[in-house]
Amino acid sequence: MASPQKNSSVVQDATALWYVAPGKVALQTESLPPCDASQVQVCSAFSALSRGTESLIFRGEVPAAEYERMRAPYMGGTFPFPVKYGYATVGQVQSGPVELISKWVFSLTPHQDIFNAPVGAVSLIPEGVPPMRAVLAANMETALNAVWDAKVGPGDRIVIVGGGVVGCLIAFLCGHLPGASVTLVDINPERSATAKALGVDFALPSDAPSDCDLVFHCSATQAGFATALDLAGEEATVLELSWYGAKSIQAPLGGAFHSRQLRLQSSQVGHVSASRRPRWTYKRRLGAALDMLKDARLDVLLAEPINFLDLPAKLPAIFDGRSGVLCQPIRYF
Repeated sequence: MASPQKNSSVVQDATALWYVAPGKVALQTESLPPCDASQVQVCSAFSALSRGTESLIFRGEVPAAEYERMRAPYMGGTFPFPVKYGYATVGQVQSGPVELISKWVFSLTPHQDIFNAPVGAVSLIPEGVPPMRAVLAANMETALNAVWDAKVGPGDRIVIVGGGVVGCLIAFLCGHLPGASVTLVDINPERSATAKALGVDFALPSDAPSDCDLVFHCSATQAGFATALDLAGEEATVLELSWYGAKSIQAPLGGAFHSRQLRLQSSQVGHVSASRRPRWTYKRRLGAALDMLKDARLDVLLAEPINFLDLPAKLPAIFDGRSGVLCQPIRYF
């Protein structure tokens, strides 16, 4: 990683990861101009793969109807291919306003070793949040928005079906509610250790608590969705966070779905939750998510970082559903 400097008037070469065809990625070099007065130039230290979203892009499974809505804030190219994607990068400011020089920042930018961004597009990382843990900010923002959407409360019986990063972060947030019973449900028994580290219970689907006040579904599978409906209590809400890309699933809305008057609601981070929308901006929500990363227990979600230059060779194994990886950090130095 280059040493931060006050200003730079030199055109630099930047290297970025591009999804170029189904199952194929490449590192490509581009010229990076000096940042202007409204920008900062950042040297990346870490970024994180979004295994759910980016694996769909990798396989070419983004539906044409969602091309515009799926665009990341600073994505390069156009769907389906080639695209430069990603939204979880942490680095140090090397050029820009003097008060930001050498500051650690988070940005919703793709996987790239050096980048320019508007000053307003970077968020300062709070004291007490290590740079690598800060890559969880975008996922924490999704989890926070989901908790707002769900309107959970103290004492609730809460189940989260799907122990990926977002599911684990929702469990972590709900676990702070006084008197709440919070259970992470997953088909992988190894997620039991993760749940314990986060301070919540764990269960396989067959052993999960029923008659729940609130069920979050994050597994992105038809079986997980059916489990979520089965665990919901009378007139309870099932909050759906899974995104299936070009796939569709059967929704098992027979049985007791109607007689129990279950409520099925979607949650999507692209909108600030309606309960907060009049007062909260995206910037404020991201700042709150960053503050929530001060707890060292969250390091259990981070895999061993891989080097940026090794990313093309290692992506297929990371995106394999059997990999067991939660959050995969990428190291640039």
